[in-house]
Amino acid sequence: MLVLRRKIGEAVMIGDEIQVQILGIEGDQIKLGFLAPKDVSILRQELYQGIVAENLAAKEQTSLLQHEQILDLLKKFKM
Repeated sequence: MLVLRRKIGEAVMIGDEIQVQILGIEGDQIKLGFLAPKDVSILRQELYQGIVAENLAAKEQTSLLQHEQILDLLKKFKM
């Protein structure tokens, strides 16, 4: 992990296209601003983790449904 110290108004570049700027400090929180191409998704970590968990649950549910549907089709075909 890279650790940097920045003052309000200073920025950090990620690659050639993403800029993270320190906008302010309010109590124990730091306000960040992001400049990035529109096709780059920027999410808070807790939201990202929630999306990943929902996608995994949906994938498991879909796999289970597909398996059950195939078994039902095979049962009908045997008749």
